[in-house]
Amino acid sequence: MRKIHMPGASAFVALMLIACLAVSCIKNDIPYARIVPVFTAFEVEHQMRAAQIDSATRSITVTLDEYADIYNVSVTDYALSTGELTDPASLSGTIDLSSPYVVTTQLYQTYDWTITAVQDIERRFAIEDQIGASDIDAAAHTVKAMYPSTKDITAVHVTDIKLAGPEAVMTPDLNGQTVDFSEPVSVTVTEFGRQTVWTITVESTDLVVSINAVDAWTQVAWVYASVQEGREVTFNYRPSGQEQWSAAPASWVAVDGGALTCCLRHLSPLTTYEVQAVSGDDKSLVTTFYTGDNPQVPNNMFDDWWKSGKVWNPWLESGEPWWDTGNKGATILGESNTVPTDDTCDGYGQAAKLMSRFVGIGPLGKFAAGNIYAGVFVRVEGTNGVLNMGRPFTARPTRLHGYFKYEGGLINRTSSDFKDMAGQPDQCIIWVALIDADGPYEIRTSPSNRRLFDRNDPMVIAYGEMKQQEDVADYREFYVDFEYTSTSRVPKYILITASASWLGDYFTGCDQATMWLDNVELVYDYED
Repeated sequence: MRKIHMPGASAFVALMLIACLAVSCIKNDIPYARIVPVFTAFEVEHQMRAAQIDSATRSITVTLDEYADIYNVSVTDYALSTGELTDPASLSGTIDLSSPYVVTTQLYQTYDWTITAVQDIERRFAIEDQIGASDIDAAAHTVKAMYPSTKDITAVHVTDIKLAGPEAVMTPDLNGQTVDFSEPVSVTVTEFGRQTVWTITVESTDLVVSINAVDAWTQVAWVYASVQEGREVTFNYRPSGQEQWSAAPASWVAVDGGALTCCLRHLSPLTTYEVQAVSGDDKSLVTTFYTGDNPQVPNNMFDDWWKSGKVWNPWLESGEPWWDTGNKGATILGESNTVPTDDTCDGYGQAAKLMSRFVGIGPLGKFAAGNIYAGVFVRVEGTNGVLNMGRPFTARPTRLHGYFKYEGGLINRTSSDFKDMAGQPDQCIIWVALIDADGPYEIRTSPSNRRLFDRNDPMVIAYGEMKQQEDVADYREFYVDFEYTSTSRVPKYILITASASWLGDYFTGCDQATMWLDNVELVYDYED
């Protein structure tokens, strides 16, 4: 067969080969996708509550009970949204959480996560005839107590002592013993094979009764005093400049050995007061304190609204927003589900109507709980929301008061995490919190990087909530108490949230649940 000659064919083949080789040598400059593997679960032995997982800071905080050995903590379970650990052995066996522990996840890139443990161990030291409460410094391993100078310091009866967890052994064991405290006494505490030396000092004092601190709020002041154990104390107070003293009722005073706490009430805001502790003929120095202001939340009657496109906003168009809603997320696939209504508690103005609804069509839809909160909706991520909860606030209220009504139903919309809730009654919820963070509390509802409010977060100073399952046909008065973890810490932000579905952050609830909210206000006093 005659060969057909094609001019330049060899050259063409050669050029193609060169081109292929050139292509094979081109550098791939397309970056890898940035997908952060997120811990979705983390559990250890002796864990007291669910771990606090913060994907923004890539941190995990676990709270351990007193029985845990913080130097040898067993990880019982963990889960990642995607990716893996660079070193699986880093979470096998036991880990040392006496200081922050770092593990690394990877998916294209690597990401460090910091695991921190919190362990609150109850420590006590008490002696007979003690004045005030003992000062126990767990970091320095020291104990200090005050004792009357009229008593023999070489023969002090120890009535209670606990310096470590329940498994610890103390040598010598001072509990129930009569001890010479003319010099500091050292004891050795052995726990989990490790020894710690504690130094206990008892000091003589001529002081019989004294005021140690006053934490003044708005209409309440907490007075902390010391007295010789067993002696009765009266707390007298008055506005500065007045001659007549008022005596605090005994019901306002809590006694713990020689330590006393008096909660003064019904005070006037922005007023200077004086307080004195009296025990028999003995009196403390007069202590002066100043009460704070009593600010109220803006638009607390929910009369101010304006509409931008499909989005209803709970503030005037020309005004400054304080409340916000999830309407920006709901209107991606439907209409606003938190709206104004003229169905109010007193027949005047407007109220907020919070409607839990399924927005969208079929698989393109999503459950959206009707809600309103102090803060701002930041952005939408897909069909999920990112919001900053909280508004600047430095006062210390005692309660949130208002009016609500509710129409509930059975949960018929669930996320994959809460399928077992289907058919259970939905509940509305109102919750409040005070935090001392430097900024608002960021909330993210996406399952891949979810961060919801944690009442046990160390930044939380006070928290309270109210849930309602049964229908409330007519407006009902409600109170939500702020339960404080500290009387001295000053908040920086206040959080107030109401939702027609208490599991709305997990896209779970009844798609017909509706809540009405009206005339909310902050209360600054306690009842007798």
